[in-house]
Amino acid sequence: MFDKIIQIFKIRDLRRSIFFVIGMLIIFRIAAHIPLPGVDLVNLKEFFNSSQIFGLINVFSGGSMQNFSVVAMGVGPYITASIIFQLLIMIIPKLEMLSKEPGGYQKINQWTRVVTVPLAILQAYGMISILSHQSSYKIINFTSPFDLASALIAMMAGTVFLMWIGELISERKIGNGISLIIFAGIIDRLPQVVQKTIVVFDPTQIFNLVLFAAIALITIIVVVIINEGTRNVPVSYARHIRGHRMYGGTNTYLPLRVNMAGVIPIIFAISLIIFPPMIANFFINAKSKFLVDAAQFVISVFQNHLVYGILYFVFVFGFTYFYTAVIFHPQQIADNLQKQGGFIPGIRPGKHTEDYLAFVTNRIIFAGALFLGLIAVLPLIVQEFSGTLNLVIGGTSLLIVVSVVIETVKQIESQLTMRDYEGL
Repeated sequence: MFDKIIQIFKIRDLRRSIFFVIGMLIIFRIAAHIPLPGVDLVNLKEFFNSSQIFGLINVFSGGSMQNFSVVAMGVGPYITASIIFQLLIMIIPKLEMLSKEPGGYQKINQWTRVVTVPLAILQAYGMISILSHQSSYKIINFTSPFDLASALIAMMAGTVFLMWIGELISERKIGNGISLIIFAGIIDRLPQVVQKTIVVFDPTQIFNLVLFAAIALITIIVVVIINEGTRNVPVSYARHIRGHRMYGGTNTYLPLRVNMAGVIPIIFAISLIIFPPMIANFFINAKSKFLVDAAQFVISVFQNHLVYGILYFVFVFGFTYFYTAVIFHPQQIADNLQKQGGFIPGIRPGKHTEDYLAFVTNRIIFAGALFLGLIAVLPLIVQEFSGTLNLVIGGTSLLIVVSVVIETVKQIESQLTMRDYEGL
C-alpha cells in the first residue's frame, strides 16, 4: 500500500489531479457552511434530526441542507434530471439512437444541465415552502418577496456550481465527481457524530455501540464483496491465417460484475423515495380538505417504518436492474465478439450469444440487487429493535462511502497501470 502511495506522488500529473480534487472538495465544504440569511439553523437541525425522510434529503445534498447554505440543494436536481433523461432514452427511440451516435451522450448531458436549472429552482421553492409551514419549528424568517427571490437564485446557482465542480472532478479521472461530493458531505459529518458519542457516552449504551460497529463492518464487507465479485464467461477466438502467419486461437474470459451499477441505485432510490413526502409536505396547509387529507396520508405512509423499508428495498432492487440495463448491452457485446472472431464455447455466435449473456447477467444481477437492498434496510430493521441507531449513518451513508472509495481507488490504479504501459 505504501509503495502505491509513493508511486502516486512520484507521478506529477496524477499528484496534481489528486490535489485538485481535494481542493475542489474543500471549496464545496466551505460553501456548505455559508448559510442563507433569514434561517434559524438551530430549529432547522432539530427538524432534520426528528425526520428520517429529511435526514435522507440532508445526505442526498452532501450534508449542506442541514446548514441551509447556498449549496443547500446539493446535486439532487442534477441527479433528478439525469434520471429523467435515462428514462427517456429507454422510452423514446430517437433519443436511444442519439445516445449511440458519436457525440450523442455529450448532447444529452448538455440537455441534462439545462433541465437542472428549472428543477433546482422548483425544488428550492418546494423546500422553502415546506420549512416555512412547519408550525412546531420556526425555521424560515423571510420578510419580503425579494428575500425569497434572492434565496431561490442563490440555491439554484449553488446547484449549478456543484454540478460544475463535479464535472471538473470527473474530468480528472479520479472518481466520479457527483459521488465524491456526496461522499465529502457524509465524511464531514462523521467527526461530529464521533465527538457527540464520546461526550454523551453512557456505559448502558455499549451494546448499541457494538451493534452499530458490527453493522458497519458487515456492510463494508458485503459491499466490497459485491463490488469486487465477477462472473468470468469463457471466450475463445478462432484461428485464421494471414500470409504465412497464424492469428487467434486464444482463450480468454469476459468478466461480468455482480454489481455493475455501483452506488447509482442507492442514489436513484433516495431521490425517488424522498419525492412523495416532500411534495405532500408542500400541500399540508392547503385550503382544500381533500389535498390536506391526501398529504397527511402520504406522510403517514412514509413514516411507517415497515412501508418505508419495503419501498426502499424495492427501489434499490429495481434501480439495480434498471441502471444495469442502461449501461450493459448484450447485443453490442455479442456483435463485437462475432466481428472479432470470438465465441463462447458451446454457444452459437449472434443472437444465441446475446441471449446467453442476458441470461447470465440477470442471474448475477439478482444476487447483487438482493444483497444491496438488504444492506440498505438492515440498519432500519435494527433501529426498530434498538430504537437508538440512526438509519442514515448506519446504512445509506456506509453504502455510498464504501462504493465511492472502491471506485476511486480503481480509477487511481488504472491511471498507474496506464503509465506503467507507457513506460514499457
